[in-house]
Amino acid sequence: MVPPHRRFAKWTWPLRALVHAEAFRARPSAYLQGVVWRARGLKLRARHRFSALMGQTRHAYELWIAGREPVLHAAIAHQHRGTAALVLVIDCRGADFALVDQTLTSIEGAEGQPAQIILLGCDPAMARGHGSVADSDALAQQLEEHGTAADERLWILAVSAGDRLAAPALAAYRAALAAAPGAVLFYADDDLIEPSGRRHSPHFKPRWNAELFAGHDYLSGSCAFAADPAAVRGAGPDWPRRALPLAGPEPVHIPLVLHHRGSRPAPRALHAMQPATLIADSPHVSIVVPTRNHVALLRTCMAGLAVTRYPAMDITVIDNGSNEPDTLTYLAELEASGIRISRQPGPFNYAAMHNQLVPDLRGPLLCLLNNDIEVIDPDWLAHMVPHALRDDIGAVGARLLYPDRTIQHAGIVIGVGGGAGHAHRLQPDSAPGYFGRAHLPQRVSAVTAACLVMRKDRFQAVGGFDAANFTVAFNDVDLCLKLNSAGWHSFYEARACLVHHESKSRGHDRRGPGRARLADELAALKRLWATDRIHDPFHHPELSQFTEQFVVRL
Repeated sequence: MVPPHRRFAKWTWPLRALVHAEAFRARPSAYLQGVVWRARGLKLRARHRFSALMGQTRHAYELWIAGREPVLHAAIAHQHRGTAALVLVIDCRGADFALVDQTLTSIEGAEGQPAQIILLGCDPAMARGHGSVADSDALAQQLEEHGTAADERLWILAVSAGDRLAAPALAAYRAALAAAPGAVLFYADDDLIEPSGRRHSPHFKPRWNAELFAGHDYLSGSCAFAADPAAVRGAGPDWPRRALPLAGPEPVHIPLVLHHRGSRPAPRALHAMQPATLIADSPHVSIVVPTRNHVALLRTCMAGLAVTRYPAMDITVIDNGSNEPDTLTYLAELEASGIRISRQPGPFNYAAMHNQLVPDLRGPLLCLLNNDIEVIDPDWLAHMVPHALRDDIGAVGARLLYPDRTIQHAGIVIGVGGGAGHAHRLQPDSAPGYFGRAHLPQRVSAVTAACLVMRKDRFQAVGGFDAANFTVAFNDVDLCLKLNSAGWHSFYEARACLVHHESKSRGHDRRGPGRARLADELAALKRLWATDRIHDPFHHPELSQFTEQFVVRL
């Protein structure tokens, strides 16, 4: 039997050729560089380049629909066929007949049928005999009459008139409900659909992320949930969000595009979120800044710490063998002013230097800060500290920008390039990122140690950095993954924003011993954490792992 992906690949080549042409027209020099790499046998490097270029083209999603979606839909047929009572609730208020008809037509083509269809605020003539007309009070009454036991629970799919369900949507929900009987909320991926039927703007969603949901409602209109009748009764147009059982077990993500929507909620703007406030009895933070020469960078970093609005902190500078006179003079000045200088000469081993120092730090919180960080918001630390104090959070990272105000770090995605990559890297900071995620606080799998805040006892509880395997690179990723495994999640605080003059004092690892060492550290990350085989739960298996941008897998 021919595998499904092979069958579909045979007739998607014209569309793939179109996507290649669009990628070339958008950035011809970058595309040709990828061609050169491919010709030289640098297949992995070329794939990274083509993934980034092709994934941003107009027809990339259409290619995914033609090539990948049939494979995913075919897999649903092999899942357990649940029998849950799914009630489709269509909000018809203010909608015309054409929109209601589109939704009902999509249900007619679904695999399996809902137990009931209820049209809220609808003219009875629009129902076409496919469902009953009701208001929220009548819906609540039905929920109460049906009962609340798990085996007889009604599951609500609340959609707006004009939204359409994918053919396997009901089957996929029933399979998910059967596989996770304790859950009360399931959500799926979605896209937008035009009246012509053209689909675009897919939202491939992460594992449940409560903090991200606070800034972007990515559930309402694309989920199934066991509703509390009291939350439904008397509710207005926003009743689906109000009725979501968020206080129950963690919502379950179904990584399939099951909803085609006419519109959906937009992410909140970062400036609309709560500003930083100093907490009562702010805990003491010990800030650690490693350095070697490059006094101008260190001066900028220290000047930023001097204006940081936080009431209780101390600073330790780790000097890794500076020998330039200006740097030595400045270090002496810092020491005379009360800043601690920890002199650790020898080969640069970021992990070992910090492991040696941390036990002697004064504060219950520690802040790791590169010497090439420039403070542009004095409230950055006040934004980060409250998260580091939470019972469920380990490492907290900041939004870091290059000097040209493109993004350097917005959280770390595991699996990019077989190891890990910085989300949204090189994207203009003025752009929102993938559904606002560059500018919204959220859980992530890891954050960079270029600016990282965490509790000292948690650093020690997981053994600190792995100085044997990760002397320079990936030690922060390894640390975060160890924290995650212990139950302390990593957190990206987008409101803490600083400039990072990345690697200016240490240099890059593009040739010679540095390149070999980086290759060894990447190999260790793969060996210890299988980063070349797993999917980041806060990313998505249908987003490319060959680019730090959130583009569809092709």
